[in-house]
Amino acid sequence: GTESRNIDLAEMLRLSLLAACVAAASAFAPSALPAMGARQASRPAVSMQLFGEGKLQGKGVQAIPFPPPPETLPADMVGYVGFDPLGFSTLFDIKFLREAELKHARAAMLAAAGAIAQDLYTFPGVEKVIGDAKMTGAHDAFINEVHNGNSQAYAMHQIIFWVGLFEVVTIPAISETMKGGPRAAGDFKFDPLGLGKGDKLARMQLAEIKNGRLAMIAIGGMVHHYLINGKGPLGQ
Repeated sequence: GTESRNIDLAEMLRLSLLAACVAAASAFAPSALPAMGARQASRPAVSMQLFGEGKLQGKGVQAIPFPPPPETLPADMVGYVGFDPLGFSTLFDIKFLREAELKHARAAMLAAAGAIAQDLYTFPGVEKVIGDAKMTGAHDAFINEVHNGNSQAYAMHQIIFWVGLFEVVTIPAISETMKGGPRAAGDFKFDPLGLGKGDKLARMQLAEIKNGRLAMIAIGGMVHHYLINGKGPLGQ
């Protein structure tokens, strides 16, 4: 009776969680896994994982067994894995979605690196202002010090100013993309080290989107754990 139904519900919950985990992992898979025999016979799948074939990467991949990805999700996008379970690409312009994904990915990579750096090194003078606060605690400490009249605590305001300024000056570039111009989403011609020159561009584009997606999940986990136990990522 009731006990049997509870067991069935628990089993369904476990299966649902397992399916969700598999889907999430598949979303980061660059291409479908080949059969063992096929992988032993040849190596083209490996080069595809490294984006050796450029736009061919990801074609035919379906991260979630059902339903099929929307037709509005281009299969030739960098990092395509057929993952759009909520159908955002049917509601918004795909160029806008890719611009937003890249922007959040880049911010997340910086945030994740900064969160780890806080556990490794403390810049001179910081402890005099906010003590040993980290993560969201550092934000709160800066704001509290500003309210207390500490003129050295305006770091948060500087961050907001410069980020806001960058958003404003990039509006023309984003507008060009949205109007169908030649600019690719997320392209600001910023490559001071020349990492994407020549035939390296496709490989670096894939590396950026994959690491960015991972960083978005990672920084969310870092903040979540900090809110639970007050420790940085290396202190967990």
